[in-house]
Amino acid sequence: MRIGDAAAAAGTTPRALRFYEERGLLPPPPRTAAGQREYGAAEVARVKVIRELLALGLTVDDVCGLGDRVRLLVDEPRRRCAGDADGPGAGVVHRRLAVLDAEIDRLTRLRARLAGRTADTE
Repeated sequence: MRIGDAAAAAGTTPRALRFYEERGLLPPPPRTAAGQREYGAAEVARVKVIRELLALGLTVDDVCGLGDRVRLLVDEPRRRCAGDADGPGAGVVHRRLAVLDAEIDRLTRLRARLAGRTADTE
């Protein structure tokens, strides 16, 4: 299928597919004789996994750091992301959780400071 159809099937845009390819998240697809990208069901499934990981708070760099685990998640969607301590992409999820926890702590402190300066401290 062409890039527009593949993007629609994956719930994204053609621009996102080109970006994922440029960043190495999506292998370059075969091209037609006219030079158009040709995507199949495997590429669409991979894009769906990438989008799910990004929606969970991982960054593009985090997903790149998962290495071959993205393919494993495509093959077995219920597989855990963190994996073995020595495996490819080990620690990526734990590092992202630590960053999110730190941001939650920062925002909680900021909220408390702001609430302390107002009469309404809901």
